[in-house]
Amino acid sequence: MRAEPGEYEGWTTYHFRGFTGREERPEMPSAVWRDRTVTSEERWELGRQYDSARVLWSKARLRLRAVPVLRKAAPLWEAWQRAQAALHQTFRAFWDTSDGMWRAQLLKLTDAERAAVEAATAWDGVAGELARLAEDQVREAGEDNDLALTVVAREAGLDASGWDISPADSYNPYPGYWQKEMPLVAAAGREIAEQRERLAEVAALAGDITATTAPAARRD
Repeated sequence: MRAEPGEYEGWTTYHFRGFTGREERPEMPSAVWRDRTVTSEERWELGRQYDSARVLWSKARLRLRAVPVLRKAAPLWEAWQRAQAALHQTFRAFWDTSDGMWRAQLLKLTDAERAAVEAATAWDGVAGELARLAEDQVREAGEDNDLALTVVAREAGLDASGWDISPADSYNPYPGYWQKEMPLVAAAGREIAEQRERLAEVAALAGDITATTAPAARRD
């Protein structure tokens, strides 16, 4: 490690050997606080050095941990996009479906609903992993020194700019109290409910109950 004057007066820039992310968390030894030969100014300066090291270490650790998860996430996001597109397309097909074919189209819709919910569930699982890794890095480095997952993904040759990743607590239900739906599963459920409501409205106007009695998409 070496230090040199920073960009502004009174600032210091520290240079460290590159971290791999596998090192132990940089933390000032507790003995420093008990050492009477260390002045408060020296202790403060040493603390800044460890803070700087911890920021760099946290970013290295995020890269180490997140890249394999990002690579696992990429095909799951693509699968969700395909499933969502199929859901939209299957629902729009009702506009061109003859009365005698509505039951067959309803079966296709329920298949598309199930596929969408399954894809959303798979995505939420990996998105939760990524959200927790990102939260852990911010916890170590502070919000001013966060490393965006999109940056880590780009470094790994992936484009994660459009991925739907919510805050970590969105994927962390309270164990033993209640179970909440994860973000993308909930969004898919709302879309399915809106489609079902429209079909029920049409069925009611036509005096037909078949569109209101199709089996609900699985949400487990």
